Amino acid sequence: MRGLATVRWLPKGRYLLTLKARAVTESEYDYERLRAFLYNFASAVQRIVDIIWDLDKVPTQTQMHQLFYERLRRCGFRAHVAKQIYRYALALVKSAKANGGSKPQIRKLFARLDKYDVSLNLEKMVLVLKTGINGDIKLRLLHSRKYTRKFLGREWYEVQITIDKSGNIWVCVPFRFDYSPHVSKSIVAVDINLKQVIIYDGREVRHVKTRFIEALYLKKLAEEVQKRHNKSWRYSEKWLALIRSLHRRSRNIIVDWCRKFAKWLIEYVKKRKAFLVLEDLEGLWHTRSQEDSKLAWLLSRFAYRKLITAILTKAIEHNVPVMFVDPRNTSRTCPRCGSYIEFVHRLGYCKKCGFVADRDKIAVLNLTYRAIQTLAPCQGHGAPTR
Repeated sequence: MRGLATVRWLPKGRYLLTLKARAVTESEYDYERLRAFLYNFASAVQRIVDIIWDLDKVPTQTQMHQLFYERLRRCGFRAHVAKQIYRYALALVKSAKANGGSKPQIRKLFARLDKYDVSLNLEKMVLVLKTGINGDIKLRLLHSRKYTRKFLGREWYEVQITIDKSGNIWVCVPFRFDYSPHVSKSIVAVDINLKQVIIYDGREVRHVKTRFIEALYLKKLAEEVQKRHNKSWRYSEKWLALIRSLHRRSRNIIVDWCRKFAKWLIEYVKKRKAFLVLEDLEGLWHTRSQEDSKLAWLLSRFAYRKLITAILTKAIEHNVPVMFVDPRNTSRTCPRCGSYIEFVHRLGYCKKCGFVADRDKIAVLNLTYRAIQTLAPCQGHGAPTR
């Protein structure tokens, strides 16, 4: 008898889901005031990073307060803004030194502010920024009210405001969501591949085409331009613009498809009152890329982590239970008897019991059976009850 498969569940608890929206000021004067405030905030962070980077020992948060709080207050920053500045600078230095990196360089206009320095009204789509000596700045959020409705009444603790290279204002607000997965009655297993995603709900197998190949083609075009103009593309505005455009389109395709598919999948699972079974493919790129450089190039646009992040975000939002199953040999093992399956192209045949199916169906069946094997030990995670 086959042993129980190694699985892990998305744990219950409190998670942060971020609302990201573009914003506009009421006037050009307010926009310039906002730019000035963000510039001062980013410059203060960079100055503190420069000071503490060369110290023999990274200061504690108490020492940072003693060193920089009064200085920042004298520069006109509000009390909580000053605290955010030196805390963020300390976090950047700690992270860079822990990873063996170089000194952090702030290259964008941004500010991280806690709830004491911001007034947020999602019903009116208005955010008021309290800057201290520069006065209040009112921002109007440009986003769908239908989308922001799910954030109404939820707890939040900070806001990040950024102005990008195009001059657009972006506001990011993390909200706390309590994830308590529902008790499910069935299973939906998902096998993720480069060209398609295979979904099995216990009755039928569905195939959904991905857009990873389309994104990969755009990346290939960008690399061909770089090879064709091996020495000159770095100094040509024309070729640089083309290369960046291709990479940007490739990235946008992946992000757009992952979000839309994740929304559809979670709604599909929730409608069936099921729990979702996914392959645990953490570390896939690192392990496979060591074996084959061509495979590593293909996996560079597989974007498994982006897709899983989008799926988990929607699962937390809708309280859908998620199980991760060990994917080893799921497409090589007979789901009926557990024997090794032989393949002719993509059609698999078990000599022992005579089971015949294509590779994709075999994989999702094995994922489903491995999930069923573990239902009894996992009753507290939203698994189907007996």
